[in-house]
Amino acid sequence: MAMLSVNNLQVHYGMIQAIKDVSFEVNEGEVIALIGANGAGKTTILHTVSGLLQPTKGSVIFEGQDISKIPAHKIVSLGMAHVPEGRRVFAQLTVLENLKLGAYTRKDKNEMEETLKMIYKRFPRLEERKNQIAGTLSGGEQQMLAMGRALMSHPKIILMDEPSMGLSPIFVEEVFKIIRDISAEGVTVLLVEQNAKKALNIADRAYVLETGNIILQGDAKKLMNDESVKKAYLGE
Repeated sequence: MAMLSVNNLQVHYGMIQAIKDVSFEVNEGEVIALIGANGAGKTTILHTVSGLLQPTKGSVIFEGQDISKIPAHKIVSLGMAHVPEGRRVFAQLTVLENLKLGAYTRKDKNEMEETLKMIYKRFPRLEERKNQIAGTLSGGEQQMLAMGRALMSHPKIILMDEPSMGLSPIFVEEVFKIIRDISAEGVTVLLVEQNAKKALNIADRAYVLETGNIILQGDAKKLMNDESVKKAYLGE
């Protein structure tokens, strides 16, 4: 059974249908990429999966449980974390305060401290800046903070929305290395990413979205060599 199963999903913004009967699966331990042009519906899908939006029709099944009507804050406690587009750190709080907020669903303080040590080991820059106000960090550092905050909840699956957006090439490389490392440690990843080449390079499988529909799906490396994908998304 798939860890996450999205079935015949339809999502509307008022009268406008953003997602039209989308179905896909994410298996435990996979990195799955959703690629497509701006406005294709990628972010809407992530928001619906994590409970920020309600579907008009269809279902989202996580570990055998229908979470379509469950509010976002309760979905976090089931083992799903969401790193939103644009990072969305709490700009007026310190780095450490942001990280601790990521663990609000966890009851065991000792476990939380252990996770914090692991986050600092993965993101040494966050430890160096733990008392710094988050809004004063660079874009790349804020992205690391958003990822670290999500990992503080000890998720089984992490949803990442455009993690490389607006970052310098050095930070882009660093972010994709972190995603690979997270995956290697057993966390399942559902990745929405404008940089299709980078996304397909680290993904196991991928789905290509166009105006709210999945038009292609399959092994990520095979899709990298698909002529229509090359032309539309890889600039080749």
